[in-house]
Amino acid sequence: MQRYFVAKKEENNFILNKEDLYHIKTVMRMKNGDSIEVVYQKELYLCSYQDQIAVPIKKIESSMTSSRVTLIIPLVKEQKMDYILQKSTELGVEKIIPYYAEHSVIKIDGKEEKKLERWRKIVKEASEQSKRLEIPEIPAIYTLKQIGDLPGNNLICSTREKTQNIKKYLTNHKNYDRINIVIGPEGGLSLKEEEYLCSCHFTRISLGNYIMRVETVPLYLLSVINYENME
Repeated sequence: MQRYFVAKKEENNFILNKEDLYHIKTVMRMKNGDSIEVVYQKELYLCSYQDQIAVPIKKIESSMTSSRVTLIIPLVKEQKMDYILQKSTELGVEKIIPYYAEHSVIKIDGKEEKKLERWRKIVKEASEQSKRLEIPEIPAIYTLKQIGDLPGNNLICSTREKTQNIKKYLTNHKNYDRINIVIGPEGGLSLKEEEYLCSCHFTRISLGNYIMRVETVPLYLLSVINYENME
């Protein structure tokens, strides 16, 4: 069953946006009375589609939650960025922060808002596909200084660190409130960038002996974190 996120409610009915209406009518070819799932304020409802609205039938209880992980990812080429956004959403990431790195291979000066709009649409659609109750937040494109000011348990994926891997860190920090993880671009973070983040109380961690592509690292991290937190 198709799932849609809505932001408006009027007279107990949910108001579907234009893009979702297009998908319902043109792509899915639904008719009035067909059933859809609607997420409103992180709560799930079974609804009946009726023209421009979704009429709630019943509330569905769900205990699904995000992983309390913020991925801080460098600006990369469009195809890789799309992949990271989609798969990280499917694996439960709570927030994604793109940032400008010294070795970033692309520049998007003047196109930030257009890019953010596109990325938010990607994570919304991935959230619907993966049956989430919330859409990962993409607040803005950050600078290194803004990253350094983030509260939480702060980590850097480092090719220089050899002793403390992500599994060991999670074993020693089971009761974390939030983890912010910086992933370097192709070529890695510069020494200057790493040292700056370490001065802001970030901890270097290793991902093991393999050097992974930048688009592989988020999947690896979230898979390890999900496994370690599995009940």
